[in-house]
Amino acid sequence: MKDVIEKASILIESLPYIKKFSGKTFVIKYGGHAMENDELKYSFAEDITLLKYVGINPVIVHGGGPQIGAFLKKLDISSQFVGGMRVTDAASMEVVEMTLCGKINKEIVSLINKAGGAAIGFSGRDGNLIKAKKLYVDAPDENPYCSYAALAARPTSPAPLRPAMGAPRGATAGYRKPDDI
Repeated sequence: MKDVIEKASILIESLPYIKKFSGKTFVIKYGGHAMENDELKYSFAEDITLLKYVGINPVIVHGGGPQIGAFLKKLDISSQFVGGMRVTDAASMEVVEMTLCGKINKEIVSLINKAGGAAIGFSGRDGNLIKAKKLYVDAPDENPYCSYAALAARPTSPAPLRPAMGAPRGATAGYRKPDDI
């Protein structure tokens, strides 16, 4: 009985916040250790599902640096960092997109759906949601290295998707000019 009273107390305490944020959109960055621990992954998915059920529109933007690094290593593609940023050539960019869009994004969608939510996933390239361009990082005594930086993000999801969206997931792979690799 004590557990039920405690849960009811938490719910009552949260009502003003539910009322204040109902109908609002929250952009949530998901990354780090929460993406590596199965218990934390499912807990995250449950939290996102709860947000949607109380009227908040969660949009998740996820990382995946360690997973990208592991996949590059598995494919025997060397990974290099300059100034804390990954040097991204054409071969590693393919792996980045496969990892973010094809693996991590799908896993997050699946977890949210298993938790009772209704999620769909797309990348920053879909609908040109995130525009990216080359970013050159100067390193002392070395040539400049290339990575990619997000320049702009469209503030809304693509119109045709809005009615069907539960909690959209966005892989942070953006679009760029074809010759910009």
